[in-house]
Amino acid sequence: MVERSDGTGEGPEAAGSAEVLDRPLPEGVRRKVVTIAGDAFGGLTMAELPPQLRQYARFTPTRRAKFAGNAMAAALESHPLFRQRIGEKFREAQPELAEALESGSPPAAADPLDVAAAAYVLRPAGWVKLVAAASEEAQRARAERADEDAARELERLRAELADARSAARADADRMRAELDAARKEADTLQRKLRSAVSDVRRGEAAVRKAAAELEDVRSAAATDKAAADSEARRLKARLAETEGALEASRRAVREGRSVEDMRLRLLLDTVLDAAQGLRRELALPPASVHPADTVEAVEPGRMTPKDVATRALSETDPALLDQLLALPQAHLVVDGYNVTKTGYPTMPLEKQRLRLLGGLAVLAAQTGAEMTCVFDGAELAAPVLLAPPRGVRVLFSKPGQTADELIRQLVRAEPPGRPVVVVSTDREVADGVARAGARPVASALLLKRLSRT
Repeated sequence: MVERSDGTGEGPEAAGSAEVLDRPLPEGVRRKVVTIAGDAFGGLTMAELPPQLRQYARFTPTRRAKFAGNAMAAALESHPLFRQRIGEKFREAQPELAEALESGSPPAAADPLDVAAAAYVLRPAGWVKLVAAASEEAQRARAERADEDAARELERLRAELADARSAARADADRMRAELDAARKEADTLQRKLRSAVSDVRRGEAAVRKAAAELEDVRSAAATDKAAADSEARRLKARLAETEGALEASRRAVREGRSVEDMRLRLLLDTVLDAAQGLRRELALPPASVHPADTVEAVEPGRMTPKDVATRALSETDPALLDQLLALPQAHLVVDGYNVTKTGYPTMPLEKQRLRLLGGLAVLAAQTGAEMTCVFDGAELAAPVLLAPPRGVRVLFSKPGQTADELIRQLVRAEPPGRPVVVVSTDREVADGVARAGARPVASALLLKRLSRT
């Protein structure tokens, strides 16, 4: 035994540490070494562990073997003190195997891999030879197992080959029998096919003859149908023209009569109201004829919307609208969206309409004038569900027509002489109705008047 520096003597581990492996540690031995280190790992303190292994101190043995195997193998090779501590733990766990290795006589019945792993950790004299012998023994065992596996595989393949040959012979016999039966069936089918081909040819000839006859019948029927359709279209066209002309004549008679009656009645009411107002204003006596009636002179005329404009009122004074609506049989036509988008443009269209119509209903009740509110309906996808308020007529323009055109039609429909007031800020609308005899006023004037109600 070699003396240590402290005088206690140096064991076989120090003597065997000078030996070095000249080849990589066999994989089987390496796994055994890692297992030994992992089993002894938990018995060491944190200070006794190399720095690179301290992070695995709290791992379970299973996780430590899985994640710290390479680190423990490297520490066993590079840290003699760590290897010595693992060796001490191993001596405590397996003292018989450790004493046998240190005495140079490993047990013959022990697993060569266990002996090599213990020798690698304990490092007794000749440990390199033990590791090399374990590697060779492992290779021989693998070779023997490979030979046994190859022999078993060869026997299996031979058995399969014999079965395959037997099955092939049986299949060949079966195929020969099936081939003979198929040949006989083919001969039978060939005879039936020739007979069927002959029948098909005769049938095709009959079909061609029937198709030709059918085509002749179809051609004649198509000609007759075309002639009948042409005559039917001509008669329908004449009938539609006759019905259209009759309906147009009836509609013209009805519309002409109803429009003329309405215009005449409104004009008559206007004249009567103007006459009554003139009589009240002049305080004429009930006498029918007076001497002055025989004198030719210019009689005072009744007041018109244009006469109201001559008074000293501003165009934005709500009193101007009151005077216009006070005229006999006055008719107020309102450009609906022009007024609402001037007064409250941020509201939804439905609420704009309801707010304006509510104000017009109150104004109609106060003045007694006829009122018509026109909205643009050209862009509407469906009719508006709206109950007009009392005293206010609500109209939407038809598709393809604007509210401006509908307003001009309403003005032209009035008899000459009736007071018609149109509320719109649109310059084109104002000029157009002015030329037709109506009195245009701004939308702001109506909004100011409605704010007073």
